[in-house]
Amino acid sequence: MTQGTQGKSRATSTLWDRTRQLASQEILQTALRLFARQGYEETTIAQIAREAGVSQRTLFRYFGTKEDLIGGSEEQFVALLTETVRNQPAEAGAWEVLRAAFKAALSLHTSPEEALERFRLVHHTDSLRAAYLGKRVRCQEELLPLLEARLTPSGTGRGQVRAVVATAFACFDAAAVTWLEGNGQGDILDLYDQGLAVVRG
Repeated sequence: MTQGTQGKSRATSTLWDRTRQLASQEILQTALRLFARQGYEETTIAQIAREAGVSQRTLFRYFGTKEDLIGGSEEQFVALLTETVRNQPAEAGAWEVLRAAFKAALSLHTSPEEALERFRLVHHTDSLRAAYLGKRVRCQEELLPLLEARLTPSGTGRGQVRAVVATAFACFDAAAVTWLEGNGQGDILDLYDQGLAVVRG
């Protein structure tokens, strides 16, 4: 393949990626608008697809399930958190790497307004809250061996590592609910830091 052909291929790929990203964002914004207006359970995939101007088949290519429109793909979410923890410096402590993972998760939202609407839907919709709790349990289990590798040399046992991970997630959830109750005022990570500081004494 010549240099010119490689450049053209990269440009085509970039254009394709941009197009997919724009289409995905349009579908997501349409879904959030409908969920806010008529409720999550009352909104159908057919309605979202029609409003977004795509077929249901196309919608499912971008979002595997209706829940993915709110919480994202579980596989991608877990991969993001685990990769973020793996990529932290070896000398970084457990609390530090977990905070970095939460920061990466928050970066998935394109704006504070979008994040607020998603958090609100999850908090007030039983099925979404249940799905989130399941995803959280899986994330904790996937992160456990990565944190063990960092803490075991210092004499920390598996049960203690599990407690650290669970505490961090509990503080993040508390921060998210507090942020939601404040209608999106302030910064979730600041609230997380404040809560964790109290717990750690």
